[in-house]
Amino acid sequence: MTDFTAWSHPVLAVACPSCGRRAGVMCRRPSGHKAADFHARSKAEADRHFIDRHGADASIERTGDGCRIDPQGRLRSGEAS
Repeated sequence: MTDFTAWSHPVLAVACPSCGRRAGVMCRRPSGHKAADFHARSKAEADRHFIDRHGADASIERTGDGCRIDPQGRLRSGEAS
């Protein structure tokens, strides 16, 4: 099961479909160097998994010792439409 609070960034919770890096590992450029950002497909995959598991209204919020999932975070912050 995908745990979006286990990593320093939620996108790290999924494997990258572009470069094939496993969950928990930063994307790599074709040259083999560490990418400066996640691949767009990796971000989309993380979004899809997060919404499938937690719903479109949920958000990830930083806490003093990590992160937590707020099932209605987007509703409370006014982001949901």
